[in-house]
Amino acid sequence: MPKTTKVSELKEMPLHELRAARHLTQQQIAKTLDMTQAAVSQLEQRTDVYLSTLEKFVEAMGGRLEMYAVFPDGKVKLGLAREA
Repeated sequence: MPKTTKVSELKEMPLHELRAARHLTQQQIAKTLDMTQAAVSQLEQRTDVYLSTLEKFVEAMGGRLEMYAVFPDGKVKLGLAREA
């Protein structure tokens, strides 16, 4: 029986691995985001993505994107401003 990895156990991983760890297909994400499977594949391979696009991708997996600025003396959670 394959071991299920908890997201809380993960430190860092690319989008395609995160999607797979959440047991979601590119087709499922594409349907949620109203885009093609090919577009999801391209998004997963990009190294430079708009924060709004990344936020939508994470939300399509059932999560919430949080961003932090990390300094030697600590970290600060950055607010992601949403459009009204």
